[in-house]
Amino acid sequence: MAIVMNRYPTSLVFGLIPAFLLSACASTPGEYPSLARRPIERVTGTLTPPPAPPAPAPVDPAVARQIDSLLDRVRAADAKFQAREGSVRQIVAAAAGAAKASEAWSVAMVALADLDAARSEGMVALADIDAIYAASRIEGEPASEAMAAREAANALVAAQDKVIAGLQASLAP
Repeated sequence: MAIVMNRYPTSLVFGLIPAFLLSACASTPGEYPSLARRPIERVTGTLTPPPAPPAPAPVDPAVARQIDSLLDRVRAADAKFQAREGSVRQIVAAAAGAAKASEAWSVAMVALADLDAARSEGMVALADIDAIYAASRIEGEPASEAMAAREAANALVAAQDKVIAGLQASLAP
């Protein structure tokens, strides 16, 4: 049996490793750069604010007149709706609890359809306002007037929708 002996004892090798590592840190102080702030690191100069965005272009007068005309149509349809609402409410109240397909129920359904027709006139004008609004947004033109008209028309149509839904619910068995 042969015993192989290492040339250097292990403790000697492990003892020399820290010495080699520490010797790398020992050098002259003039070889390292200064940690003082360099001129490039100093903040100097002024910031100029970006120019203000240009004011939006005015709405084309022809488009503004068209929007006003369509909003007038929505309001006229709402006035027609309001004028018919009272009589339709009376007819629906008379038919409340009536069996489906009875005479009273049928008359109430026809009255509701008449009320819905008045609402539809406003919806057609609202769709045209929506088209103008969408075209303006796509082309990057100002759409504030179209948006305001659209919101006003939507409010009127939404109120009409609530009335019709309530009347239809009172006819349901």
